Amino acid sequence: MTIFPLLAVLLPFVAAFAGLLLSRRPHFRSPGTPETRRAAGRRRAAWFAVFPTAASAVLATWLAWGPGFAFLEGASPGEPVGRTYGTIVTGGIPISLTLQADDLSAILGVLVTFVALAVQVYSVGYLHDDPRYPSYSAFISLFTSAMLLVVYAGDLLVLYVGWEIMGLCSYLLIGHWWEDRANSRAAVKAFLVTRLGDVGFLFGIFVLGVSAGSFRIADVLAKVPEMSAGTLVAATMLLLAGVAGKSAQVPLHTWLPDAMAGPTPISALIHAATMVAAGIFIVARLFPAFLAARPTLDVLAVIAALGMLGAALAALAQDDLKRVLAYSTVSQLAYMAGGLAAGSDSAAIFHLLTHGAFKALLFLCAGAVIHHVGSNLMSQMGGLRRTLPVTFVTMTVGFAALTGIPPASGFFSKDALLLTMERALTGGRLTDAAALLLYGCALATVAVTGAYATRAWLRTFLGEARVVALPEPEPGTAHVVDVREAPRTMLVPIVLLAVPALLLGFAGGVHLDLGVAAISVVLTLLGGGVVYAFWRGDPAADPARVLGPFLGPCERAFYVDGLYAAVFVRPVLALARLVVRTDDRVVDGAVRGSGRTMQGLSGMLRLVQNGNVQLYVTGLLAGVLLIVVGAVVFA
Repeated sequence: MTIFPLLAVLLPFVAAFAGLLLSRRPHFRSPGTPETRRAAGRRRAAWFAVFPTAASAVLATWLAWGPGFAFLEGASPGEPVGRTYGTIVTGGIPISLTLQADDLSAILGVLVTFVALAVQVYSVGYLHDDPRYPSYSAFISLFTSAMLLVVYAGDLLVLYVGWEIMGLCSYLLIGHWWEDRANSRAAVKAFLVTRLGDVGFLFGIFVLGVSAGSFRIADVLAKVPEMSAGTLVAATMLLLAGVAGKSAQVPLHTWLPDAMAGPTPISALIHAATMVAAGIFIVARLFPAFLAARPTLDVLAVIAALGMLGAALAALAQDDLKRVLAYSTVSQLAYMAGGLAAGSDSAAIFHLLTHGAFKALLFLCAGAVIHHVGSNLMSQMGGLRRTLPVTFVTMTVGFAALTGIPPASGFFSKDALLLTMERALTGGRLTDAAALLLYGCALATVAVTGAYATRAWLRTFLGEARVVALPEPEPGTAHVVDVREAPRTMLVPIVLLAVPALLLGFAGGVHLDLGVAAISVVLTLLGGGVVYAFWRGDPAADPARVLGPFLGPCERAFYVDGLYAAVFVRPVLALARLVVRTDDRVVDGAVRGSGRTMQGLSGMLRLVQNGNVQLYVTGLLAGVLLIVVGAVVFA
């Protein structure tokens, strides 16, 4: 069993290379046309993708049986399961190649593997005819392996390897349809913004490792009480930069909505179980260090407060269904960050688990809707509950969990977070101002979450169907309207994910505070009720008009992207153009000028060395004549 963490990481890693190298090997080619051979390659890639991920899910479940639920219950941690596979000697602090599963990592491993498995199965139908499906599925396997390495790593630098590989995979998968320039720009933006945060993250690792004399996570946490307050604040602030980048928190949140350019299953994987979950996991993994750095907790609380409410308001104004869910992810992750700032890692991880289930469900349901409608825009949807009944029921479960309607899973985990934030008002590690801001924004976000989830549900499934004009068919060909549900490979993961989205809240035991739960439900119903009233008054109009004059700023996410473009992007581009011109006209100009000078001098010399004997004799006689004249004149 001690080798299970290693196997869980290696299986999808090997699957990635098998999918890239073996699905198109010549000796595997089946007879037939090129198209039949490509289809056979896609089938082989699907086998390489699904079965190793399923095996990793079984191993992760075995590791989590008992310890993971003990963590959610708040029990004392048990002994980690794993081993050290060697040590890299660096001349300074050694790097320990340790993979292990403790209570926290065991339960996160289950989330990662099961969501990845659902995404792999779903993608078989969603990208059935995509010619680059083999590389796509291989990159998902590599993405899964990298996240599992982050989860099971026992050394900070080993963890950092998986952290960076995830950044590469996100770039490759977001830009899967790179022919569209907007998609490639979104991939580059995600890569650059997360790399910006990772610079601080790496230096934070160095500060902790040097202070502790070891990069082993257990050794670092054991040395936390001996570290100075300045060291802990510096280290955790630097780590917080990487957390903000990976988990798309203010001010590094702008990449996540644009990442919707990738295929919808990738959005589900990024939002539910890999990139964005990694940042929250790191804070929980090093939670004792953050608890000892009170200024960092105040900063985290302010970031969470601004992020949860601002992203929820932005979600309320979006027309793109996937962008609604993207801003919802930013908001829900800010809830988790707020819970960590308020002092409860178990409540934050509980919500991370339930969020992983219902957000993966919502994205995969959105993919089924988009697959049917052919558009991401809710203004082109409506009335789909009749044509997509299974998707309607499962997505309703997902929205109920998102808003926190009992007995869906999000109700219990959100209640735990709100209770933690409320307790921070009367006693905790936060200053009074930070605690009040955090709790006030959390309550306001509950109402706004109910509003934007109700709006998305109403505009997608209720009302009259929006008829989109189709191009005229060829003569003699009738229009064909697809009124079926999605393929079975897409529906099965959706139905299975609906079960934990509905029932996972009971996994950690039911510990409700009736007062907080009642306030949460009332605020949710209030937000949803206001939107329903506006929609009922005019079902054809967008209920987002409830925002009034704030609709424009919310739709543009408060112009943060425009601000960054004005302050950072355009000045950097102008500086880059200046450097290019300087290099072209000064540096290269000097080289080209020296070349032209030499060419001119050589041209003058060529005039007297052109092989013309008469010119040589004339020059000789002219020289002798000049010498004679000079001798006569100056003698």
